[in-house]
Amino acid sequence: MIEIFNIEKQVYGEFNGGEIIENKPIGFPHEKGGANAYSNLFYWAYAKANIDSTIGLHPHKGFEIMSYVINGSIKHYDTLIKKWKTLEKGDVQIIQSGHGISHSEAINKEASIFQIWFDPNLEKSIFQKPKYKDYSSRRLISNGAKKNIIGNNSPVKIESEGIEVFELTLEEDYVIETNLDQILSIYILNGDLKICNNKLKKNDFVKIQKMNKIKIKINRKSKLFCISSPLSPSYKTYIS
Repeated sequence: MIEIFNIEKQVYGEFNGGEIIENKPIGFPHEKGGANAYSNLFYWAYAKANIDSTIGLHPHKGFEIMSYVINGSIKHYDTLIKKWKTLEKGDVQIIQSGHGISHSEAINKEASIFQIWFDPNLEKSIFQKPKYKDYSSRRLISNGAKKNIIGNNSPVKIESEGIEVFELTLEEDYVIETNLDQILSIYILNGDLKICNNKLKKNDFVKIQKMNKIKIKINRKSKLFCISSPLSPSYKTYIS
């Protein structure tokens, strides 16, 4: 089964009067549009800064939050490390918010990021100490067209069950093999392609489940950001 959410069907958001704009393939439960939270994927936003702009200090609790720098650079501050740190294109930041942490992001002009919230079993995580770690893109493992971000011997570690995150840069047709007990989520960063005969474009979001092979036909060099997650996590999630 394939569900497609183009940018018009996703949730729109903004900060600081439109200085930073977002489209959210998975919005918060109260927001209309996009996919509802599923598996242990709670939230997913693509954000881009039109000018240098800062999202002020705000709290998080329980969730594991991954920020991935798609273009440009950002700065990050939180109440654990208590200093600003710079992240460049391809870098990854993991916040395990535990019993509580607050952070702030400064996104430079034309920079873009993903921010994705994973559910690591909130019944346990809200009692744990918060943790923060960032990872340089140089540490991430590439295998041909595939760059492993979480899983498959990547140094990036999280507690949320069964998560694999990877980026594909494709110049020719490709097949992703998956299992019936997994959900594959794909965000099209750029390109011209078809997935299982469905024509897709930049910023389209695709949710695929109960399929063993995902056939991708490439018409022009394309970049895809992918997350594999369990169809049914072994623990109760926030939305279950």
